[in-house]
Amino acid sequence: MKLGVICDGISRDLSHALTVMDEFGLEHAELQFVGDKEVGDHSAAEVRKINALLATHGKPVSCLSRHIFAGMTTANWPGDPLHVQHMDALKRVIAMADTVGSPLVRIMTSKKEQILWGRNGAEKWNVAHGAWDTLPPLIAPAVELARQADVTLVVETGNGTMVNSNYTARKLIDDLNAHDVLKVLWDPANNCWCHERAWPEGYDELKGGYLGHIHIKDVLVDTPRATLEVREMGKGQLGPMFRPIADALRADGYDGVISLESVYHPGNGDYEAGFRQCVSLFKEIFGPDPA
Repeated sequence: MKLGVICDGISRDLSHALTVMDEFGLEHAELQFVGDKEVGDHSAAEVRKINALLATHGKPVSCLSRHIFAGMTTANWPGDPLHVQHMDALKRVIAMADTVGSPLVRIMTSKKEQILWGRNGAEKWNVAHGAWDTLPPLIAPAVELARQADVTLVVETGNGTMVNSNYTARKLIDDLNAHDVLKVLWDPANNCWCHERAWPEGYDELKGGYLGHIHIKDVLVDTPRATLEVREMGKGQLGPMFRPIADALRADGYDGVISLESVYHPGNGDYEAGFRQCVSLFKEIFGPDPA
């Protein structure tokens, strides 16, 4: 399988991040923040410099991951000022994707309403009525833009977003009839917050061509205490699930990239040190020659 990393999890200094990738034999660079800017905010000259740096290290880009639509709410609508701002940013990211050869562009979704559907009384007393119905119209213009630009969008299963599980990600794609241009960016650690088990239930939701990209990290969630702890890979609640997930991906012929999302540090704020603690196990489990 094709392995990579979200580069700013090592360092926002892209040259250094790529050098560390070389050290560990990771081939695919996912770009989110480069220097002091998020992708989509770099000038044309800066994008050319980024592309030259990637070429020097021989690193193809797996995904451009700006936080498109993050922070929007059910009060927003297509064409309002915030939506226009996000769409303009998406256009810039798609232009950057053309330059650096990225096949994927990430989008997010608006802030989560906790209970979207219900029955046996909950549909009256507990559901945030109409909350889900506000989401597809926000995303539809992005889908059309992607079709015109011949790029694939991946919607991330995010913490605190309307799409926070593989079930809701799949439903969004179905509701938009966007199977040709919108896939799931599966972050199983994020899905832990809503208690969707990554294996086998979460994985099974993605069968049938929905999966487009994967982020890997390990966590321990305590939803009642509203607390999230990032753990060294293998030492969180996903630890026992990584190997069966990797085996299933191989068996099913997954041909996308798996990115290590290096957001763990060992208590001192040193994210590169956290990356170095996690990368060997990441490669062992998800690499082409599993132990």
